[in-house]
Amino acid sequence: MTTREVTQSTDAERFGHILQAQRAAYLREGVPSLAARRNDLRRFKAALIARRSAIETAIDTDFGHRSRHETAFLEILGVVQGIDYLHRNLRRFMRPARRHIDLLLRFGSNHIEYQPLGVVGVISPWNYPVNLSLLPVVTAIAAGNRVMLKPSKLTPATNAVIASMLGELFPPEQVTMVSGDGSAFSSLPFDHLVFTGSTEVGRAVMKAAADNLVPVTLELGGKSPAIVAKGRVTDRTVSDIVFGKLLSGGQTCIAPDYALVHEAEIDTFIARYDRQVKAAYPDGPAGEDYTSIVDDKQYKILTGLIDDARAHGAQIIEVGHRPGDAARRPHTLAPTVVLGVTDDMRIAYEEIFGPILPIFSYRDIDDAINYVNARPRPLALYYFGDDGPERRTVLDRTTSGNVTINGTIMHVAQDDLPFGGVGASGIGKYHGIEGFRTLSHPKGIHVQGRWNATRLLRAPFNKRTEALLNFFLR
Repeated sequence: MTTREVTQSTDAERFGHILQAQRAAYLREGVPSLAARRNDLRRFKAALIARRSAIETAIDTDFGHRSRHETAFLEILGVVQGIDYLHRNLRRFMRPARRHIDLLLRFGSNHIEYQPLGVVGVISPWNYPVNLSLLPVVTAIAAGNRVMLKPSKLTPATNAVIASMLGELFPPEQVTMVSGDGSAFSSLPFDHLVFTGSTEVGRAVMKAAADNLVPVTLELGGKSPAIVAKGRVTDRTVSDIVFGKLLSGGQTCIAPDYALVHEAEIDTFIARYDRQVKAAYPDGPAGEDYTSIVDDKQYKILTGLIDDARAHGAQIIEVGHRPGDAARRPHTLAPTVVLGVTDDMRIAYEEIFGPILPIFSYRDIDDAINYVNARPRPLALYYFGDDGPERRTVLDRTTSGNVTINGTIMHVAQDDLPFGGVGASGIGKYHGIEGFRTLSHPKGIHVQGRWNATRLLRAPFNKRTEALLNFFLR
């Protein structure tokens, strides 16, 4: 066996033992009560808030530099609000739901009970190592499940903080974090597997899960467009695009990947984009609130996209204050605009996970819609424009995971909205009641009444049977 195969085998055995222990505990202890779940959520929230400083420091270490304000806002506050939402609505989510009863059985009743699935596996990415790890975990806990979490190896300092917190909060047979081979983890016979990451890896995870018929929720990515209606290239519009694009150095799965701007307003857009970048980051890319690229590998991928576009004739424009200062901090990339992108450039079809914004022109809204629809369905879509026929046309004729109108990113922070992609950008939803239901089994229960018409439709059949059948089949 190769070293790789030995590692996979060892990890598979280790993971398997943990899974067996969690499943045995679930079968032994049964479904946790509403009170128990709420207590777990309260303790989770308190532990997370208490570790704010440690988390900010850890993520800053993992990224080389990460804005502490962004970490507090996007990582910690996002999970805390998610916990509050689940805690507040959990009684309603757990309540059995009545369903219509068929006429033949009208003296009985139907309802659905939402039962925990058992053991849920979570594979999380590096770009938001707290939020994208812990939101699926707390959702699984709210639904009454046991959880195994495998985070990205690219964020070891953050992983250490999370592992310590989970170890203090929960016994390993309830919630635990593991490290090791991702293929071995995704091949386990979980009751559900949640994966957040790239489309390419998502395909491999889905194939591995299929061997055990494990249902999956895949939160992937794609090239999310920002469509700016003619006449809406305002400071407010462009400021919102700057916010969404440059948050965490552009390393956000729902960041605007590219902008579609009316052909008569391209120059205005670029000028305003430069001005708004300067306003948002007055100290330039070496400032405290501008985040670095996570490692040299990702940095080289991004610079490779720029070099390829330049070699094929694109115009590369660095914007903001002192873009050259990016060189003062390891693997930091200045905010960049790219014009003249053509389909033979990698930047046209590869997801951009960094502070690079290609700008495309369109003549009318049909051009913009057709450009979006000629590509895989994105995880998010952003439209800036008035409430009118054009907006309605964009919503009706495009398909994406979610949409924010006249803004960017913030649909993901709406706890009562489901979050997820469609097609190449993902399968399944979490957040909101949809997240609770994704990680629950909706068990349909029929309570049969003492009298029902089907007793008259059983053998031996007679003329009365025929008359009843004719009545119901009329």
